Amino acid sequence: MAWTLDDFDYPLPPELIAQTPLARRTDSRLLQVGPPLADLHFSDLPTLLAPGDLLVFNDTQVIHARLFGTKDTGGQVEVMIERAVGSHEALAQVRASKSPKPGSRLWLEGALEIEVLGRVGEFFHLRFPAGDDLVVQLERHGRLPLPPYIERAAGDADESRYQTVFAKNPGSVAAPTAGLHFDDALLARLAGHGVHSAFVTLNVGAGTFQPVRVHDLAEHRMHTEAYFVPQATVDAIAATRAAGHRVVCVGTTSMRALESAARHGRLAAGAAESDLFILPGYQFQVADALITNFHLPKSTLLMLVSAFAGMDTIRHAYAHAIAQRYRFFSYGDAMFLTRTPA
Repeated sequence: MAWTLDDFDYPLPPELIAQTPLARRTDSRLLQVGPPLADLHFSDLPTLLAPGDLLVFNDTQVIHARLFGTKDTGGQVEVMIERAVGSHEALAQVRASKSPKPGSRLWLEGALEIEVLGRVGEFFHLRFPAGDDLVVQLERHGRLPLPPYIERAAGDADESRYQTVFAKNPGSVAAPTAGLHFDDALLARLAGHGVHSAFVTLNVGAGTFQPVRVHDLAEHRMHTEAYFVPQATVDAIAATRAAGHRVVCVGTTSMRALESAARHGRLAAGAAESDLFILPGYQFQVADALITNFHLPKSTLLMLVSAFAGMDTIRHAYAHAIAQRYRFFSYGDAMFLTRTPA
């Protein structure tokens, strides 16, 4: 079937876009997508899992990827790091009234003199000062990059709440938001229930917020993101399968990492780049279930969950969530989805 962008649209009341996190991570709601649908709380998650099931988390850490300053001509500039390329260089989105030219300099946060090396596609190639590693410089001088639909600046609370409790590998410019619902107490309850855990790393790029700009989705090309699947995770998935239990991805980023690592047959450990674009009809190789937040209209993530659970199932679930006033997007509520055969 030829899918178009309009197939993945839905009307969302803007007041349902969560602007702040709830008091506790596990206070969020959890929609179990059946049939039938069940309105739960995230603290009910252990009731949906069986001993021996495996949760696969993305342990990436959000970096201080947003910086403000001026061009050497004096014009205002905003920089959003997309990814590091080496210890002192990065690809970045740069917003300015006029694009900076190769060889020009940016003065960011009153502390960093940045050289513009050139363009790489839609991104600018920037060189940071020698000395401390790029991530160290960003953590010292940059700002936490909240998503564009959160209409406020990042505050002190976001420094911890827009980060999973298990984050350890810095490199993302957006949080793997399904993981934000877990706290240490819930992880301990799950372990006590006999649910196992494994980890992958996928560094979420700023391209995750870029709109799909083509009507015919066969023409869309995904931005690439770096991922790493450890051998221990491959072994844990194999053991889970052999014992007849389920592999449950926590978030679309964990799923994309695993599905990318299994594109050529068997799931393989290692580091690579993912440009995997999942539409309905895709044959999933790894995940049996998915924990995920609610996604933007016309987004590639909505396309992914529609492929996983079924178009009609997702449309019904989203209509229910809107009617029941669920909270949407990064600081919003979650769904528990089971894979539907393509």
